[in-house]
Amino acid sequence: MGSGACYTGGLALTATIQEAVWAAVNLRDDNCIVFINPQVEAIGWQSRVEFTLANLSSDEQVREMVNISPDTRWTSYVLGAFFLLKEWFPDRVTRGANVYITSEIPMEKGSGASSALAAAVLKSAARAYGFALAGVDLVSACHWMESVIAESAGGMADPVAAVLGEIGCLLPVVCQPCEPQPPVLLPEGLELWRVETGCRLSGAALESAREAARAATFMAYKIICDWEGVEVAEDPRGQTPRFADARWHGYLANVQPSLFRSNYEPRLPESMTGGAYLESGRTHVDRFTALRPETAYRVRACGRFAVEENHRAKLFLELARAGSGFETMGELMYQSHLGHTECGLGSEETDLIVSLVCEEGDGGLYGAKTSGPGVAAVLGRKDGEAALRRVVNRYAEMRGAEPKISCGSSMGADKFGVLEIRSQESGDRRQNEAGAGAGFYSVS
Repeated sequence: MGSGACYTGGLALTATIQEAVWAAVNLRDDNCIVFINPQVEAIGWQSRVEFTLANLSSDEQVREMVNISPDTRWTSYVLGAFFLLKEWFPDRVTRGANVYITSEIPMEKGSGASSALAAAVLKSAARAYGFALAGVDLVSACHWMESVIAESAGGMADPVAAVLGEIGCLLPVVCQPCEPQPPVLLPEGLELWRVETGCRLSGAALESAREAARAATFMAYKIICDWEGVEVAEDPRGQTPRFADARWHGYLANVQPSLFRSNYEPRLPESMTGGAYLESGRTHVDRFTALRPETAYRVRACGRFAVEENHRAKLFLELARAGSGFETMGELMYQSHLGHTECGLGSEETDLIVSLVCEEGDGGLYGAKTSGPGVAAVLGRKDGEAALRRVVNRYAEMRGAEPKISCGSSMGADKFGVLEIRSQESGDRRQNEAGAGAGFYSVS
């Protein structure tokens, strides 16, 4: 809940899945950084990519390096780790490294795979160079890599889960920019299932839809600020660039739902092209999206989602803490799914799963919502799995493909920590497999 609009400063409730990303970092005696990621070959990407530590002189240069070829762009989520560590600890980060990556998380499914990848590599690399990186510092660094280097229009929710996740817990974070709250155990008797339909959007289509929704949200924010005479300017504080104002501090989620509905929603354009927005004399106040003149943006729906999703997430959290009101929690999920769809981020596959869950009625399922492209999250009683199986069977009959059901969670990078292996035998073996090494690597 809330993670779909966490870049607007709202409360996000996230959780880990069972699957993990593993990163082994072995320091070298030279200046080379070698990434080895065999899984990406399955989707046509280059699995072994080399860079030079000495060339990591600016974030602009790092972006140029990872974007040389489409099949090496996956390194945008990891090369920034070495740039940051070199900037922070220049006296220690003087050698290159071999980085071996293996992942259980499905790619391009909205499962937080990129954040998990960033967290695993950054935490392991930091330890390999002789220092610890954890907590909000690690979360912020992962978010910086995704935003500035990968240029992905995401928020804080996925990095928070990857770093701070705890088994069986919801992780609340107020994204202003990153204020984690204590984890909340999922109430006894409840289960969260993940239903993966098998639908896969292309990376380009997914990024385009996310970028349009995010841009529309910032358009709504700036229009409202202009109506109120509130000045918006770049905020010099913080590592990741953002805009802010004196009233709502740059976060549309800080607008009260009642104020939004009464004063702003009826006046916001339902749709507005990027060209019309810029011709009105307004500036675009988001560094991580572009306004395309010909694209029609859903300004009203995206503004409404940012405001109302924050309210829904707060209520969902209070009910989870109280261990009651499960039907209301489910209804909040349905509302969240509808708002997400109105922003142009829905899919026929997840819409169908959510509709079939709703039709189950009293079968032990309380609610469902999209949690990524082709993926739905379902909340119900632990004895509701039979009802969920009926949903999956009906989906299979209608679509000709059976979705995958999974549940459970895992610990984040901080809870897991770092495993250090220093035996000469292990070092020699890793050196033979990955190139020049120093007999040391760590896994996160």
